[in-house]
Amino acid sequence: MTSIPLRSQSNAATGVPYHTRRGPWYARPAHVAPGSDRAYPALKRALDVAATSVMLPVVLPLVAMCAVLVKLDSPGPMFFLQVRTGKGGRRFKMLKLRTMHANAEELKQQYMHMNELSYPDFKIHDDPRMTRIGRFLRRSSLDELPQVVNILRGEMSLVGPRPTSFASSTYKPWHTARLELQPGLTGLWQVSGRNDLDFDDRVRLDIAYWRHRSMWLDLRILARTVGAVVTARGAA
Repeated sequence: MTSIPLRSQSNAATGVPYHTRRGPWYARPAHVAPGSDRAYPALKRALDVAATSVMLPVVLPLVAMCAVLVKLDSPGPMFFLQVRTGKGGRRFKMLKLRTMHANAEELKQQYMHMNELSYPDFKIHDDPRMTRIGRFLRRSSLDELPQVVNILRGEMSLVGPRPTSFASSTYKPWHTARLELQPGLTGLWQVSGRNDLDFDDRVRLDIAYWRHRSMWLDLRILARTVGAVVTARGAA
């Protein structure tokens, strides 16, 4: 079995504890074994379908309004389909509102020297490829709302590791543990730093989520996500 690098105290960037005497906030009780709740996968899927179905009457008009603003702000499509890596390394098309200029992928190579994260991640503070409305959509996380479609299709879940744009073939062996889970709209690292974390640190938190997963933890992450979105903490 591939060993997973873990840290003894906390992430230097966020102060999120990995191993402490009392355990981090997301840890399950010591006497409860991971995977012992056999009903969890079915309950998790039921929550995904129920929650997104309830959200649709609000989400659809909001997405439609944002899509019109995207179209008025810059030439190009209203939505952006990006191939992401899902459970088991399978690739799928994730739906987002477009936040960048239509030729953003071509411009990526031009700005590669400004990348602030370790390869294969890519992030630039105040990215010049971003449109005016795109900056607002990113700060508010409204660009992610169309992913309710991916959730209803079973490609994603409300809570889980964020799907990467790069393929699993670029992962280190210990990174592949995150592929045991359905990718999520939000997850443990989104409420522990979001885009401010490098990929290795995000994977450590993904693996922590995998070890401690439960309906109670999912609900706590969803509640913390609301706070992270409201304060725009860590948003790109």
